[in-house]
Amino acid sequence: MKKILIDSGPLIALFDASDKYHNEVIKFIKSNKYPLITTLVSITETLHLLDFNRNAQIDFIEWIHRGAVELVNIENRDFGRIKELTEKYRDLPMDFADSCLVYLAEKLNLDTIATIDRDFTIYRIQGNRKFKVILS
Repeated sequence: MKKILIDSGPLIALFDASDKYHNEVIKFIKSNKYPLITTLVSITETLHLLDFNRNAQIDFIEWIHRGAVELVNIENRDFGRIKELTEKYRDLPMDFADSCLVYLAEKLNLDTIATIDRDFTIYRIQGNRKFKVILS
């Protein structure tokens, strides 16, 4: 079954009604038929950026708890490749959450990502495959 990576930007927009992508993300979430995949890094980033509203954070935690997004662990052995990706894209610069998502794309052989981050049009999976970007 096809799976879609999801970045923190759409997750933030989903729980922040004032975000300019809020309605677009709601539409995407309602119409999406595929499992969404992310890392705890993106969840942490989302919660940090929703810190202006404790209720939004709680609602987001409940949404995750109900299985809206599948979390894939990043292990110690994964950090070698994550470091390589961070070094390769240091001029953007690639942040840790993005490097973890690119790594997951490689590890799980995924190429579709829901993001509002334009950097994913530059990042390459295993050096040559482009991401299919949803929302950007």
